Amino acid sequence: MKIGIMQPYFFPYIGYWQLVNAVDIFVVYDDVNYIKNGWINRNKILVNGSEHYVTLPLQNMSPFKKINEICVTDNNLAKNKLLKTIEQNYKKAKYFEQIMPMVESAVCKCGNNLSNIVVNSINEVCSYLGITTKIILSSFLDKKKETTAQETIISLVKSLGGDFYYNAIGGKSLYDKEEFLKNGISLSFIKTMQVYYKQFGNFFVPNLSVIDVLMFNSPLEISNMLKCYELE
Repeated sequence: MKIGIMQPYFFPYIGYWQLVNAVDIFVVYDDVNYIKNGWINRNKILVNGSEHYVTLPLQNMSPFKKINEICVTDNNLAKNKLLKTIEQNYKKAKYFEQIMPMVESAVCKCGNNLSNIVVNSINEVCSYLGITTKIILSSFLDKKKETTAQETIISLVKSLGGDFYYNAIGGKSLYDKEEFLKNGISLSFIKTMQVYYKQFGNFFVPNLSVIDVLMFNSPLEISNMLKCYELE
């Protein structure tokens, strides 16, 4: 059983989806502390040929709160500004008509809880791309807090019956393969290879939100991108 665990991110880049697609069970780690200026409620899109941050506006955010304790602002003007930015910059994209309603639904129709909004967007993208991985919220799991983050992950993977744990390449400095093996778990890191696709201009801007990928590519084309990684 292959397990992946990541915090909920706002329409994350293609590497996140490669991880989701590669495992049998994907745990959305929503009961850890919110990180300011991370990817939980913001990402990058294409604006005038360059990367540009868009942010899901929050209220009463704090690094002392868990992700699932934080709410998105109920200010519709702030939400509409975010959606307008996306609409204005992608309305001529090939798949705009299919994708924009998905983004609007995620931002406006899932209540105000940040975790619920992001997890719903994950489920919607998975459904659109035909990803059948089981998605679980960590806050719904009966787990015990271990001494270190690595021990907590090992315990969580074992509780789910996992014998393989896949992590993004950024976790390579955090986790020790030998420690995982001592617990009967094979640890691998997904290293995303560069994917290219036609945007508006001739110059390609990489590593943007999956919104950008979805706007310019069919589900079949994206399915092929999901396989563009190496295991280390």
